[in-house]
Amino acid sequence: MAVTNPVYLLSLGCDKNRVDGEVMLGRLLAEGLSAVDTPEEAEIIIVNTCGFIREAVQESIDHILEMAAYKKSGICRALVVVGCMTERYRAEMKAEMPEVDAILGVADRDGIAAVVQGLLSPEGVHQREGTANEDPLRFRLLARKNTAYPHIAYVKIAEGCDNHCAYCTIPAIRGGYKSREMPEILEECKALIDSGVRELVLVAQDTALYGKDVYGGPRLAELLRELDALCGASGDEIWLRLLYAYPEHITPELIQALGALPSVCKYLDMPIQHSEDAVLARMGRAGSRDALKDLLCRLRAQVPGIVLRTTLMVGFPGEREVDFRGLYAFVKEARFDRLGVFPYSQEAGTPAASMPRQIKDEVKHRRRDALMALQQRIHRRKQRDKIGVPLAVMVDGPGDAPGEDYIGRTRGDAHEVDAVVYFSSPLALAPGQIVQVCPVDADEYDLYGARHEPSE
Repeated sequence: MAVTNPVYLLSLGCDKNRVDGEVMLGRLLAEGLSAVDTPEEAEIIIVNTCGFIREAVQESIDHILEMAAYKKSGICRALVVVGCMTERYRAEMKAEMPEVDAILGVADRDGIAAVVQGLLSPEGVHQREGTANEDPLRFRLLARKNTAYPHIAYVKIAEGCDNHCAYCTIPAIRGGYKSREMPEILEECKALIDSGVRELVLVAQDTALYGKDVYGGPRLAELLRELDALCGASGDEIWLRLLYAYPEHITPELIQALGALPSVCKYLDMPIQHSEDAVLARMGRAGSRDALKDLLCRLRAQVPGIVLRTTLMVGFPGEREVDFRGLYAFVKEARFDRLGVFPYSQEAGTPAASMPRQIKDEVKHRRRDALMALQQRIHRRKQRDKIGVPLAVMVDGPGDAPGEDYIGRTRGDAHEVDAVVYFSSPLALAPGQIVQVCPVDADEYDLYGARHEPSE
């Protein structure tokens, strides 16, 4: 059967960008268009770009050019580009990418439906720029089309950022911090749960600051309590996961909520970026080595079994070898459960871009590799400690190897970024189902096991 005005959406970059793409796709579906899974099937192709660092910009450009080819080889009538890269480089794109039929920045993405309808009109209104069409319910996301796994949904609780770290382009791209109203978030989450979602992942540029602009102070702990009650009332086991909470904004109330609320995963993603005071100060981060050590101690004491994830940046301007050795020692002592390391990227328009003592790429990569090798050893030991201990695992889908019937994750593992569990099961399982698995082996990253039947 023919599909009416098929649209293909490609979202790049972070989870926040994924949510933006889902909102745009939901609005298009509400206008009578249809979503398709491949660009070959699409009359309209939308690329939702990332522009955070140079590598992301290049990836976005490569994908735009790849999608533009379908205007010749497929049925594509128009190519629309939106997102962080277009917000940052709109003028350059207008001049250098004639393949693109419409360019929308972050501020005018709410006009996506009008732009696409214009492109599909008999007159073929090929407008090179979207027109700002600010929706008074911009953060009302109930019409979104979930593009993650059917049982997982990312929920954006705020937009923008006020932190103004010296290396970051986000405030310039997305503006200041703007929290969504709590009732609206609860309404969206209820709709997601009713649709079959079994894991809700809360995201923002800094989730720990949620509510400070609309309620006069941080209200993340209160939001978690409300969401936990909502999950409990559903009659199903729902996981709530928290990403991107800056350590300097984590409150005692939030720590208490992480430890006490049954639906909330004892898991915290808190990007610290560095441990050494001099580097943190140049980065514009408010923390210190002693404050980080104190926070880690409090989290582990008050939330037994908590899984801590962080991200680090190496090669920031002026990072001396002694600073790196201090960071290495900190990671060795802190023993994070999950850790990612990124080399500093010199981004035009940021304060750090013009700082003296820029670090050579080979030094950045050497430092990144050394930290990742250390973390692999730490992670492997932590994974091997789980062998023989039954774990609650959420099924994500079928496995692809003998003896690995299914792939899933524990409460300590975020989708697409952390470890997974491969396991066998004599019974058929569905995505979103939570079962007990007993690990029998582990490698540097993942666990391998079999479904555990308590009656055995």
